[in-house]
Amino acid sequence: MINKIALILAIIGGINWGSIGLFGFDIVAWIFGGQGAIISRIIYTIVGLSAVWCISLLFRNTSNVAVTD
Repeated sequence: MINKIALILAIIGGINWGSIGLFGFDIVAWIFGGQGAIISRIIYTIVGLSAVWCISLLFRNTSNVAVTD
């Protein structure tokens, strides 16, 4: 469950960065009152931590298939 939440938050962060790159528009700052607002900073931190968590997903063996001889 935590993997899905982290992935969703990382996707939201990616969409926000795409919006900044393409349009110069920060969606999080717009919704929560600017980049310096404490709630915006909390959102940025949570999204950043979720992205770090998603890095660990790259190195996990997620196959559930048992190998038998």
